[in-house]
Amino acid sequence: MVRTRQPLGRALRNVVAANASSSLGDGIARVAAPLLAVRLTDDPLLVSGIAAVALLPWLIFAIPAGILLDRIDRRRAMTFANGVRSLVAVLLLVLFATDALTIWWLYLVVFVYGAFETVYDGALRAVLPSIVARPDLPRANSRVEAGEIVVQQFLSGPLTSALFAVSVVVPLGINALTYAIAGVLAVFLPVAAAGSHRTNPTGEPHVAWYRQFSDGFRYLMGDPMLRNLWMISVVIGLLFSAATATMVLYVLNRLGLPEAWYGGFILAGAIGSLGAATIADRLKERYRAGPVMAVAQTVALAALVLMGAVPVLGVVAVGYLVSAGGTTVWNILVMSLRQAAIPGRLLGRVHGTWRTLLWGTMPLGALLGGLLGRIDLRAPFLIAGGAATLVTLASFRFLSRLPNPEELDDADAALPTH
Repeated sequence: MVRTRQPLGRALRNVVAANASSSLGDGIARVAAPLLAVRLTDDPLLVSGIAAVALLPWLIFAIPAGILLDRIDRRRAMTFANGVRSLVAVLLLVLFATDALTIWWLYLVVFVYGAFETVYDGALRAVLPSIVARPDLPRANSRVEAGEIVVQQFLSGPLTSALFAVSVVVPLGINALTYAIAGVLAVFLPVAAAGSHRTNPTGEPHVAWYRQFSDGFRYLMGDPMLRNLWMISVVIGLLFSAATATMVLYVLNRLGLPEAWYGGFILAGAIGSLGAATIADRLKERYRAGPVMAVAQTVALAALVLMGAVPVLGVVAVGYLVSAGGTTVWNILVMSLRQAAIPGRLLGRVHGTWRTLLWGTMPLGALLGGLLGRIDLRAPFLIAGGAATLVTLASFRFLSRLPNPEELDDADAALPTH
């Protein structure tokens, strides 16, 4: 039976608008950081280190950030995180303008960006179940994902790389401004976005923060579906990070794409991601979440192998489009399952624990990709991408049996009002 689609409400529109501004800053930083690194060094390992350093904070700060988000107003957390990132963007601008920027300063800036991203991202993901009914989570996550794709990749990618070739100062300045605007917008999100945990609805006693580090881990390990999905995601995430860590060098140096056109190449991935975001919920409704996730992940990883096997710019661009599309469908449905399965009072801690292992191990993947890239820039795609594809095929049966989000129960879910 096809469920009647209801409007998702003003609260979600507010979240999408606030996140769009922050995502523009993320997109600028994501394109500018590797391009700055290439200007500062030609060592593949040091360039891949940018991706590693960007993800390392998830290993260190994700759980503390989750504990924080289960105790405070999640709107204020979004504002604070983006305010700090705006100040760091100003620092990067000053370092570049005064010729003081080195690869090590760039590492530090990227690390701080990542540290406060753990707070912002956790708050954003925890906000949605507070303002959207469970059956609508895939649609709501698709809206958020589509908004991120439009501003991060369609707008910020080509704009940043084009301006980068003319003047680095301009995109770095815009980056600082977008984070500041996003911080202000988050203040005006509705009260519901603060999180139901603020009123302690379950009557649970407040526990000292330092005693909550294992709460998320215990919950994940106690749920067989989430535990298995977590382990599969970690292994694939590590290999995916390895496969793509030196993509900028592969495209610029091996395929001969001019630096100013790198943002245009990124558009291929943006097109795939945006198209996937618009159909992810409808695919779930028609074929169920499990089969869609299994197929999407397999196709996405096989496309990485194609990118390394055929070093032709057009083929690589198509492979990137397909890989990005499949990954986006996977991300939307995995996030929706987690939001539906985890009690609202634990969302921050469980999300932080999930990301600690998932994103915390990705720096190891990025370093592995850098080492493989020193041998041959095709090797990360062929070896790491091939291994990730095999892992997905081995997990295909489990993934294809995953339920829809609305079929799951959690301990303290309540139907939100719009």
